Amino acid sequence: MEIGIVGGTGPAGSGLALRLAAAGHHVVVGSRSQERAAEVVAQLHEKWPDLVDSVVAGDNSAAASGEIVVIATPWDAAWTTAKSVKHRLAGKVVLCMANALIRVGHEFQPLVPPRGSVAASVQAAVPTSYVVAALHHVPAKELGDLNHPVESDVLVCSDHAEAKTACMKLLTEVPGLRPLDAGDLTQAAPIEAFTAVLLQLNVRYKTRVAVKFTGIEGDPFA
Repeated sequence: MEIGIVGGTGPAGSGLALRLAAAGHHVVVGSRSQERAAEVVAQLHEKWPDLVDSVVAGDNSAAASGEIVVIATPWDAAWTTAKSVKHRLAGKVVLCMANALIRVGHEFQPLVPPRGSVAASVQAAVPTSYVVAALHHVPAKELGDLNHPVESDVLVCSDHAEAKTACMKLLTEVPGLRPLDAGDLTQAAPIEAFTAVLLQLNVRYKTRVAVKFTGIEGDPFA
């Protein structure tokens, strides 16, 4: 499958590109500047030469041509970036992984974006697409280290059942990730906001925490 990562030059987007490429997918890392995307992809190839043929660079329009498209921009650019490639996203599954956060002194605080969550704002920007919110709590540095599995549950929510299932199936291909159906897109607001708590724990305990839920056994699609 070809997967596009719009705004994919940051740690989370490029790390996800590596994981999906390692799972056998062809990944286009996009940016407003194709040159910037090429720089980041060259760095990935230098570190992980076995994936040279699986991860390529492009602008955001090229990334938006994927079968599944990930929005990995900073939160305040997600709406405008999605809207800028709206014509390429029509009818597609669009996975939004952005969190609206700000750091005030030593504290991380969640913000309330328009429509309550970044994912809902993206859905409003691309109304003919099927927006899914996921991957908010997965540490970016761990995503980018293929030498170790990423041990994390992934809360996935959407108003579109088939799109949600498609993203969950994709995430099961990444070793260590367990996607969990967290309901409709209204749940994106508390899911995104909880990331501030995880970042605060990282600062307090000088670590990189991930979310794991107990009491859920068996098939995550059941």
